[in-house]
Amino acid sequence: MSADLSANAERFSGFADLYDQVRPTPPDAAADMLRAYAGVARPVVVDLGAGTGLSTRWCARWAGRTIGVEPSDDMRAVAMAASPHGIEWVNGWSHATGLPDATADLVVIVQALHWMEPVSTFTEVARVLRPGGVFAALDCDWPPSIGNCVAEAAWDRCRGLAKAYEARLAAGESGDALTAPLEAADEQLDLPVHFGRDPNKHRQMAVGVQAWSKDEHLGRMMASGLFRSCREVALHQAEDGGAERFIDLLRTQGDVQTLIKHGVSEDRLGVTEFAADVRDAVGTDPRSMWFTYRMRIGIT
Repeated sequence: MSADLSANAERFSGFADLYDQVRPTPPDAAADMLRAYAGVARPVVVDLGAGTGLSTRWCARWAGRTIGVEPSDDMRAVAMAASPHGIEWVNGWSHATGLPDATADLVVIVQALHWMEPVSTFTEVARVLRPGGVFAALDCDWPPSIGNCVAEAAWDRCRGLAKAYEARLAAGESGDALTAPLEAADEQLDLPVHFGRDPNKHRQMAVGVQAWSKDEHLGRMMASGLFRSCREVALHQAEDGGAERFIDLLRTQGDVQTLIKHGVSEDRLGVTEFAADVRDAVGTDPRSMWFTYRMRIGIT
């Protein structure tokens, strides 16, 4: 492996229960498409970076055999407690699963490839897949559409504040220097293009965390030479939600949780104001929210 990714796994420790409660499940249309490419009705599926098992439980609904691979003890413990009997769990990394060669018909990575070193990950994926096997990386855009532009704008403002505080943390600031209120010049609210689709592109990451651009996944897959065919598709999934789920989805973002661990309060991060704005804009009634997924597919 060319990078130490332990800090990436640590970024998502300490809030696994909340993550499992509010994060979305991939659309079943993706499963139908992947089974068609694999040519197997009940495939053997390996879920890399399985997290709390949301994607692994999704796979288990339509797979003949399901293996979840997750390096975080915190996440994996929640996954094992919440998952049905029959899912196999491995303490491993995307670049080092410990699985035998040609184990799987399908390898999936859901909302996690941007935290994985791509060269070693693709090499391991190709090794674990049988000839003609299918690899799929699924990512959803943030935030989901909640049908309210005021709530969605409040999300972007809050994420902009988190970006500015994480830049301070990445620069080595701590204590009062880190947690002091932002000045207008520090707020960095000039968000990058496609901030919601690829929020870590050209961004300063803190405490040793590394991220790779989601927009560049497909190009890296093609350049790897490990897949004879690659393409990207977009899918949508409607799920029940409302103001509280929308608010908690923001709380599961890795930058927000990292900054809270380092002493930056929700007030400073704008989470308190964000929550109030969303409740005012959306109200208390249940409502749908729509998740947009981008799925990059590679055939060995």
